[in-house]
Amino acid sequence: MPMIDGLPVPSGLRGYSLQWLRFDITAGLAVAAVAIPSAVAYPAIAGLPAETGVYASILPLVGYALFGPSRKIVVGPDAPTMTVLAATLANLPLDNPTDRVAAAAALALMVGVLCVLGSKLSLGPVASFLSRPILIGFICGISVSILIGQIGRLTGVRIEADGLVLPLLEIVKKAGLIHWPSVVFAGAMFLLLALSARFRSPVPGPLLVVVVAGLISALFDLAGRGMKVIGALPSTMPALSLPDVTGLPVKDLLLGAGAIWLVGVSSGLVAARSFGAKDKFEVDADRELAGLGAANIFSGLFSGFPITVSDSRTAINISAGARSQLSGLVAALALTVLLLYFNDALRLLPNPALGAILAFAALNLIDVSGLREIWRVSRMEFAFALISMWGAISLGVLNGVVIAIAGTLLHVLLKEMRPRDALLGRIPGRPGFYKLHRTANAVPLPGLMLFMVQGSVLFFNADHVRSRFESIAENAPPDTRWLVLDASAIAQIDSTAAAMLGGLRPSLAAKGLKLALAELHNEPREILRRAGFFEGPEGTPVFEDLEDAVRALAGERSRRPKPEQIL
Repeated sequence: MPMIDGLPVPSGLRGYSLQWLRFDITAGLAVAAVAIPSAVAYPAIAGLPAETGVYASILPLVGYALFGPSRKIVVGPDAPTMTVLAATLANLPLDNPTDRVAAAAALALMVGVLCVLGSKLSLGPVASFLSRPILIGFICGISVSILIGQIGRLTGVRIEADGLVLPLLEIVKKAGLIHWPSVVFAGAMFLLLALSARFRSPVPGPLLVVVVAGLISALFDLAGRGMKVIGALPSTMPALSLPDVTGLPVKDLLLGAGAIWLVGVSSGLVAARSFGAKDKFEVDADRELAGLGAANIFSGLFSGFPITVSDSRTAINISAGARSQLSGLVAALALTVLLLYFNDALRLLPNPALGAILAFAALNLIDVSGLREIWRVSRMEFAFALISMWGAISLGVLNGVVIAIAGTLLHVLLKEMRPRDALLGRIPGRPGFYKLHRTANAVPLPGLMLFMVQGSVLFFNADHVRSRFESIAENAPPDTRWLVLDASAIAQIDSTAAAMLGGLRPSLAAKGLKLALAELHNEPREILRRAGFFEGPEGTPVFEDLEDAVRALAGERSRRPKPEQIL
């Protein structure tokens, strides 16, 4: 934060102009209006009371406005994050709703601390660890879990089972208990959401449902007719406090916070970058981590739960013309006024309406076009998207996170296990070197085999690279004396690769070949130096440039490598 007249000014308010005020006020009120449905609906995913969603929609806005870098990003509850939170809470020994609220607040604090630490350690790229295909697949799986979780709200039947199939079997067994007015009402609200989206209603569909459902509930006494409603909300703001999680297993809390951090921050940064690309503002992952950390800490200190970048609220904020984070502060103020003075308006909101809002949101999270694009671009990445989706649906959300991480690691390994390589040659009369398999008129150099490896050589691919060396040596022309490795594309070499290269020299010598390196980067060069690769009578020469290697080793100039070229 820069200092202006001795006062710190948050990045999101820097250089404020009074001409922006009307835009920020309008955008803030629009954000507050859009926030109401998700604020009261999303806590139900994790079995939390509705007021926690309001708290988590107010205080994080203040935290992000003070410490976040973006002028237009809006934070708040997020369906994937809530689903991982629900799975974490399900694994904790919680005896009552108060313990559940305290655990959710503690997880928000822990996620916030992880974000701040990640920002300080410049771990922004790590927060984007889940690849786009795996994240799309995982969120699609979460969406199915959210849909299944709405069966109880849509039917008025208490569902005890968890998972994908068991709740469906349970509702079939309890078909006689279904409250059909709730089903019809939920269907009508879902149709209203679909129509508002289809005809691009100026009033957001979820807000329209909240207003219409609340009015119908009040006019026709739906609660008195057997339909479940939200019930009374507190008319005060929560006090600043540290959540009491005495007796809860620290290990489970840490693992849960890590899973929430990975999923919430990964999806949040993807959303932030998407909005940044559309609205042409820069997104710094490390600074965004700091902003999200402050937002989650504010949420945890005031009985909220973990939050991240909110797609719907950010979209409304940008479309309403927000100029700074003052819009977020206006939204926080409007929601506070609603909680303190108008919360009776939410008391009669029927549960089937909330179920319809959540079901519609879950369906919109299933990114069919994204899956279709992945299928078109890469069949392998599409397979990983399906694996991630299957993990979230079949093994549960937390196990699904593990599957997603394992899938990402496997994807990276498969990409790097067999680095591409090529033999190089010259085109007569033209400078430079050309890949023999791509350029028909390129020819190899007499007495030399120029070999390029296009990727790092590490423990998991060292054997493959060695086999490629041996294959090339086996098929080298009889007059070949030098096998020159063009290392310009090798970013990293580890001790396993250094040992492999050292052990390769005797087998090459048995075939009458010597090994030389060219264009070796500093980090791999240092690893090989420490391994003694350049020392002794069999030390391998290394050249700064491939042209130098060719001139020296092919005898175009009668000289050996200069001493400073041998390290």
